[in-house]
Amino acid sequence: MSVMYDDSQVNSSSSNDFAAVLDTELDSTSDTSPEQKEDANETYDHMDINRTKRQKIDDVLENVETSMKKDICTHPGTIVGMCFKCGEKMDKKIGVAFRYIHKGLRLTKDEITRLRERDLNNQFSQKKLCLVLDLDHTLLHSTQITDLTQEEGYLMNQSEHTQDALRESLFKLDSIQMLTKLRPFVHTFLKEASELFEMYIYTRGGRAYALEMVNLLDPKKVYFDSRVIALTDCPKKHHKTLDVVLVQETAVLILDDTERVWGKKDKENLILMERYHFFASSRKELRCRGYKSLSELKLDESEVDGALARILQVLKRIHHMFFDLELGDDFTGRDVRQNFIGYGKWQRD
Repeated sequence: MSVMYDDSQVNSSSSNDFAAVLDTELDSTSDTSPEQKEDANETYDHMDINRTKRQKIDDVLENVETSMKKDICTHPGTIVGMCFKCGEKMDKKIGVAFRYIHKGLRLTKDEITRLRERDLNNQFSQKKLCLVLDLDHTLLHSTQITDLTQEEGYLMNQSEHTQDALRESLFKLDSIQMLTKLRPFVHTFLKEASELFEMYIYTRGGRAYALEMVNLLDPKKVYFDSRVIALTDCPKKHHKTLDVVLVQETAVLILDDTERVWGKKDKENLILMERYHFFASSRKELRCRGYKSLSELKLDESEVDGALARILQVLKRIHHMFFDLELGDDFTGRDVRQNFIGYGKWQRD
């Protein structure tokens, strides 16, 4: 979802409205025909005419003042320190920062609620839920080139004899000196999931890294648009939170390989994913030895019945249960968290 505010809302001035109303009111004193004016001049002197005009002006001023009191700006949010509705400069930071939408955007709690309710109706009209996806060990695995083992050296020298699946899913990123391996089935997963869900990427990696990964996953920019949340977009340093996702918690699922990075209230939306460890550097991450990585064994997960293929079926079942038309076509009050009780640790149990 993208949030856009019309520039005409910023720096709008009630003085323009006042001027228009005043012109209308004053013009109404001249609505009579020339013949009527001539008769009127014989009846009223200039003092009476001026008195009438002054009374009209006083009436308009009173109406404008009343209108302005009713329309006092509630400052729903700011962009670079200015209210995006009335243009007033705000001395204090308000609300929650949504840097991934716009670098200087902050929204109040009430505005977040309004946007979530608006987009919830739009989601339901399309029969879509929201899916928040982790990157590392969920959709892909990356490693620093300097961390490759001797047995992984072949990955740097791919030839025509290298398996097609590996050539198409392994990327050397010279700009950040990394190798990235996309998880088997990931492109099919994203394509089919996008038909049922509006999707976000949410990673604790840096923004430059996140955008590089999204470019590999979604080169035509059809799945995520601007919905990419990185480390610098997180309001909490050590945790991810749905506070910066503009979707009602009742209609969002999280797919992540790590439970501890999510706060207590958000874990109700979480489906734990089997971790994808392709490179040998995972041994350092897991602090364990004595086994070889998929890359060292020159193996990979199955496309047909691997982790992503299985979790896609789970997501489809949840979606089907939520939008079950036997329950009626009014989806108000339904809560996706009630639909996947027992699925949360489906892979770990």
